[in-house]
Amino acid sequence: MTDSSERAFVPIRIAVLTVSDSRGAAEDRSGDVLVQRLEAAGHTLAARTLLRDERADIARQLSDWCADPDIDVVISTGGTGLTGRDVTVEAHRDVYEKEIDAFGTVFTIVSMKKIGTSAVQSRATAGVARGTYLFALPGSPGACRDAWDEILVHQLDYRHLPCNFVEIFPRLDEHLRRK
Repeated sequence: MTDSSERAFVPIRIAVLTVSDSRGAAEDRSGDVLVQRLEAAGHTLAARTLLRDERADIARQLSDWCADPDIDVVISTGGTGLTGRDVTVEAHRDVYEKEIDAFGTVFTIVSMKKIGTSAVQSRATAGVARGTYLFALPGSPGACRDAWDEILVHQLDYRHLPCNFVEIFPRLDEHLRRK
């Protein structure tokens, strides 16, 4: 096994999508948390936008970013709850080729330490489409901090061992290539 100190950091390009019917760019604290953290970690903000809770619009934005060769990862915040307007999870699943089932489980474990059984109300999810990772986080700044600090900062760092999302980037779309 390679020692993590032997690996060089690999910056990745991350798009941030905030989903909200009630917030504008000036009130987007959750998006701000994500941008601050990804840039502090050495990654690049590739794009950022805010959309209303409209499933087709969210799915279209996710698909467009997955088709963009200058975006490696998409992180959305908001719309993962249980109300009728919370459609981000469904929009993500409209786009996924594969779901990363354990992400939601690990996020729930992290959340339980902070908010107890209220963690059951989140439907945080993750998946892969067209060689791009997609993560759907709840809309609170605290949830975004928890997801980044406890999961994403590690899994989006090539130096993290024993494994991480970055090291398998080249193989995410191998099913699309023909020999």
